[in-house]
Amino acid sequence: METIISVFIGFFVIAGAFLTLVTAFGVIRLPDVYTRNHAASKSATLGVMFILLATFLYFYITEDHVNTRVLLGIFFIFITAPVAGHLISRAAYHSGVKLWEKSVRDDLQFKDKYEQNNQSDNINS
Repeated sequence: METIISVFIGFFVIAGAFLTLVTAFGVIRLPDVYTRNHAASKSATLGVMFILLATFLYFYITEDHVNTRVLLGIFFIFITAPVAGHLISRAAYHSGVKLWEKSVRDDLQFKDKYEQNNQSDNINS
């Protein structure tokens, strides 16, 4: 049984390290702030969560020690990292940072015009 758990722990550590490596390449190689932020927030979050899960499993199986701080770390990273990535991208967009010239679509381009139409419809109703 310990061999199977060791394989799972090894898988989580290797997967977490791989996702962290993908994050590093994404931040270095991607063209604009939005795609870099996406790489940093999504894959780094999953990579860190895998490594923390492997740490929790290791200490739980080998020493019968339940570390609630590791579980809280997993929970808070799961909640806060994607939200922070979203807010950073939103702040970059609203401060006027341009999209990459080969970007296909800008969903927020006509947001102001849409909101103005909705406000005028609500006032007239």
